[in-house]
Amino acid sequence: QVQLVESGGGLVQPGGSLKLSCAASGINFSAYLGAWYRQAPGNERELVASIGAGGTTTYPNSVKGRFTVSRDNAKNTVYLQMNSLKPEDTAVYYCNVVHLVFKGRSYWGQGTQVTVSS
Repeated sequence: QVQLVESGGGLVQPGGSLKLSCAASGINFSAYLGAWYRQAPGNERELVASIGAGGTTTYPNSVKGRFTVSRDNAKNTVYLQMNSLKPEDTAVYYCNVVHLVFKGRSYWGQGTQVTVSS
């Protein structure tokens, strides 16, 4: 059974930092691309970071330079370090893993709330 367990969300003031973690079980984690998405009320879910098996990362312009995605294959975990947080970063953040070859093998975490407010 595949499980993705997220942690690290919470309330932070503008300009602050948070680090999200996503621990995977039930899969060969090193064969999966890892990604973080977010969804704010009334908005579509959007990609905020991805990391390939070899460590190649991608970010949209909205978070580039502020967010850093990383992975630890030994711990089956993908991380999202978020710095210089803004109120518009407020959303539910979801972890996603997709098999590098078999794209249908895609799994989601339960989501963790990030609220940026003074």
